Amino acid sequence: MMGGKLMLHSLAVLGCSFVLSCGYAQDPTAPPAPTESKWKFDSKLAWDYLVKQVAFGTRVPGTDPQIKCRDFLLAELKKGCDDAHTQHLTHHWSFTNKDVDIYNVIGTQNWDTAKVRVVLLTHWDSRPFADGPFSKPELRTAPFPYSPIPAANDGASGTGVLLALAQALKGRLPADVGVMYLLDDGEDLGPSLEEMLLGVDYFAKHLPDPKPDYGILLDMIGNTDTRIPMEQESIKFADRILKAFYANAKAVGLEKTFPAVVGDDLEDDHLPLIQHGVPTI
Repeated sequence: MMGGKLMLHSLAVLGCSFVLSCGYAQDPTAPPAPTESKWKFDSKLAWDYLVKQVAFGTRVPGTDPQIKCRDFLLAELKKGCDDAHTQHLTHHWSFTNKDVDIYNVIGTQNWDTAKVRVVLLTHWDSRPFADGPFSKPELRTAPFPYSPIPAANDGASGTGVLLALAQALKGRLPADVGVMYLLDDGEDLGPSLEEMLLGVDYFAKHLPDPKPDYGILLDMIGNTDTRIPMEQESIKFADRILKAFYANAKAVGLEKTFPAVVGDDLEDDHLPLIQHGVPTI
């Protein structure tokens, strides 16, 4: 698990940018006008949410930790949202040749009455396989459902931020801005990409009415000295939102965390939303 103080800093940094980005969403090309913040992002709460998720064990679809964590996320999201619910889908997993249940956890603030709506999303599931470049060979062949991956960064970090952000923004959003928190499941199932991004793909094919105007994805944001350059698919398909976000980051002193330079081309949860008409960075 990452060092606590550095992790806390990255969570607070990200929470600050999200709310300011939402605030002038009606014209994403307009220069930002930072004002004194009237809300407080609780970085300790976000860290506690990360630790709690990891304590459940690996949140792999089809396991007890998945269900326990799902119920916990729903209960906590209800604390900050006007409405919170789960979205269920079933996937026939080629790895076990059995069906697994996948649950998106969704909460909203000001959604029905807003003029501008943003979906903030992150995945909360764990990778079932220790197949990363630094994993030990003996762990890569461990029998399912055993997984040695705590998913503290890949999954729990973004989820902790959004749970804490929902509580920070409760009752504080402008009346014309709506926020949806999408904690999606089945992102990391695999083993190949054909069986990943499952929860957000289902969400994108069944968009709510009214649908989001744009989206912001968090994934693996718990590194020390977090640095997030501009992702290439975001540049291609959500350039106006991306430029507004990075202009705001610079205006509030977060240029080091969000440098306005071109980064990698990533296959991640923003792609299904882009493909279904929701520009997402």
